[in-house]
Amino acid sequence: MHTIRQLLKPLDLVSATPDMTVMDVVRRMTDARVGAIAIAHDGWVVGVFSERDLMTRVVMAGRDPHRLRVDEVMTHDVVTATPGTTRDEAMTKMLRVGCRHLPVMDEDGRLVAMLSMRDLLRDEIDEQSEEIRGLREYLHQSPLF
Repeated sequence: MHTIRQLLKPLDLVSATPDMTVMDVVRRMTDARVGAIAIAHDGWVVGVFSERDLMTRVVMAGRDPHRLRVDEVMTHDVVTATPGTTRDEAMTKMLRVGCRHLPVMDEDGRLVAMLSMRDLLRDEIDEQSEEIRGLREYLHQSPLF
């Protein structure tokens, strides 16, 4: 089973600061094509803002995203992972709290990546596909009797 370290890609980490407006954060998310973004101050995660937060705390509440600061509507109680967290541990954390994105923190508590449920599922499927390939190769090399 893989750890988060094996899933991390050398991509640019997209984050926002707590003082940004919701509209600026949504624009950043849209440009990066992500469904959630870590809200960080000096590298320390202070929250996460997701599409769900946008819909429930801004749109449905009738608040103005041009004037509203993201720290007023972000998720404050953030569940995180470390590079040493296993894929199953990360999935369990996400399922327990009902989120689809997990900030990954280094040993000093600084943000290094944002992991999605899609990343975890893709890795699990890749691992299962490799196992199936190996089993097929084994079966085809062995005599039937």
